[in-house]
Amino acid sequence: MDVVKVAVVGLGVAAQVVYLPLLARRRDVFQVRAVCDLDREHAETVGREIGATAFGDPVAMMDAGGFDALIVLTHGSHGPIVKQALDRGYWVMTEKPLAYSLAELEGVPADARLMVAYMKQYDPAAQRMLESLHEVGGTTAIRQLDVTVLHPSEESQLLFARARVTKPPADRLAPYAEADERALTAAVGTSSERLRRLYARVVLGSVCHELSLMRMFTVPPDTVDHVAVWPVDVFPPSIEVSGTLRGGGSGRYGIRWHHLPSYPAYHETVRVHHDHGSLELHFPSPYLLNAPTVLSCLSRVGTTERRTVYRDVAEAFERQLVAFHRFVTQEERPLTGLEGALEDIVIAQRIIRRYAEWAGIPVSGECVKKSERAREPLTEPLG
Repeated sequence: MDVVKVAVVGLGVAAQVVYLPLLARRRDVFQVRAVCDLDREHAETVGREIGATAFGDPVAMMDAGGFDALIVLTHGSHGPIVKQALDRGYWVMTEKPLAYSLAELEGVPADARLMVAYMKQYDPAAQRMLESLHEVGGTTAIRQLDVTVLHPSEESQLLFARARVTKPPADRLAPYAEADERALTAAVGTSSERLRRLYARVVLGSVCHELSLMRMFTVPPDTVDHVAVWPVDVFPPSIEVSGTLRGGGSGRYGIRWHHLPSYPAYHETVRVHHDHGSLELHFPSPYLLNAPTVLSCLSRVGTTERRTVYRDVAEAFERQLVAFHRFVTQEERPLTGLEGALEDIVIAQRIIRRYAEWAGIPVSGECVKKSERAREPLTEPLG
């Protein structure tokens, strides 16, 4: 197979704990030629360790070249860096969220060389669950899709990893932070700092994984009927979202995401109840590579209740990287490209709008002006 030359921008936890180790594992298909972090000293340390050229500025790295594809792992919105990379002809895989606002993506063509990294879509158990859904009738058979996430602090999940902390200079970080603030203003307005943080850090920062799974299993939600956020004096809080599913059936969904700082471990459960039984996924912490996600399928055989359990230690992040390789070398479209990422942003904005209406918080921007477009097929960037 062709070895794809890649550069990695953003050398924080995701790079150190997940991506760089897996890229080293898959040296048969990837070669890391350059790394970049706003903390230039940290980038140079990583570069020496893996034999890659180090940069402290992503634009300078892209202009220097020497690679074919870019993996974007920076904090905050990835929209500006992604656009710059696409404009220079690179293939791009970016971690979520693709962007905070739709405005950041104006001008990006529908067929962009872009893959958005939702690794849970590539989990072998999630793939098997999708097959099982098709076997029982697909979306129209679903009565209820429920997701519950118990999310401990990042620090507690990463105690084993001993990742180095990056410390970019304030003057280097400032332009990116300012761009994020402008994007948040474009998306949800300026009336509530808590609302902006809820949108960026919780809905687009974590709940978007659940939206991506829903999109894979059933297509995007049809309605956002109810959103609750509590406790009011805690951040990150708990959030509950519910509504109806698309797809011709009468199914509903519910998402409950709880940030529990001292909870023992990360747990996520996805349950689908359908006309003929139930399907249930149990996800472990995403930072534990090759820890299996467990799929349980409950069905009836005659008068017997049968439970079938699937476990597979194939790593979802690694499968995702291999899919990116196929995208670059064979132009096999990824599970989430521009259109799917736009759908997730629009649904996230509808969630914020519904909560703001319920809580009596003024809201403006795309959240009000464009969120209803989520009911329409997205074949191009929303202008």
